[in-house]
Amino acid sequence: MNPLNYRHLHYFWVVAKEGGFARAAERLDMAVQTVSAQVKALELSLGHQLIKSSGRSLVLTEAGQAALARAEEIFRLGQTLHDDVRQAASGPAVRLAVGLSDGISKLAAHALLAPLLDTPSLRLVCHEGEVEQLLAELAMHQLDLVLAGQAAPHNPNLRLSSDRLLSAPVDWYGPAALVRKSAVDRFPDCLADLPVLLPTGHSALRLAIDRWFDQHGLRPRVAGEFEDSALMAVFAARGLGVFPVSRLGAEDLALMRGLRHLGECPDVREDIHAIRSRRGLHHPLVQRLMAGALA
Repeated sequence: MNPLNYRHLHYFWVVAKEGGFARAAERLDMAVQTVSAQVKALELSLGHQLIKSSGRSLVLTEAGQAALARAEEIFRLGQTLHDDVRQAASGPAVRLAVGLSDGISKLAAHALLAPLLDTPSLRLVCHEGEVEQLLAELAMHQLDLVLAGQAAPHNPNLRLSSDRLLSAPVDWYGPAALVRKSAVDRFPDCLADLPVLLPTGHSALRLAIDRWFDQHGLRPRVAGEFEDSALMAVFAARGLGVFPVSRLGAEDLALMRGLRHLGECPDVREDIHAIRSRRGLHHPLVQRLMAGALA
């Protein structure tokens, strides 16, 4: 198999993006015949026709579509090379890859990670997804840490450890138009009369809140459900409804103008667990996070 000529691939990529040899030649500042010859050389190298005529236009064959998809990936990666080299030349970056499970408050997660944000040359990577998916990435060392609403399941093959970082009481907030003194004085009964925003059903916090509603005989009108607590706060600030948030996450609500405190339900708590692999146990930023949160 002949080694791939990336110059030939680039010419083919430009032809496909521009929709023809003439426009590609103009963009490359080359003769049409030269561009055509380079693409033909790529087709000979790969052993398949990539472009064919269709009336007065050119279309990609199935092989050409596959080649274009791979070329898009290659040149997208190539565009990041300058940034990567510049960052490496300016000093080693401290990379921290964190998985955030769908069910946890992103406001609380931000508050937990905030003490690390002043780390020089920090490169913070946050992935969001289902717990099972994130734990698989953690086991394959694609993540250094997972923040989730529950402890790591017992699985001797994964060799994961977890600690509860946070167990914070939950407060309710809402826009000034809804959080009036009469509502505050009647909390939590007022929730039966106000539009309510809640975490989605797979969240551990949602389950605790639903039980709390049952205990108080409340049947609120749910105006919205959100996986992301920060997005929920934005919609609340726009007047959509009142919403619950852990007290730690509420520290970030100062960024949301117009939100007011409605009431407390201290018997409802949000738990966040830090799950690590053996490799993550030795990451300096993970150690710093754990030391600060468990102090």
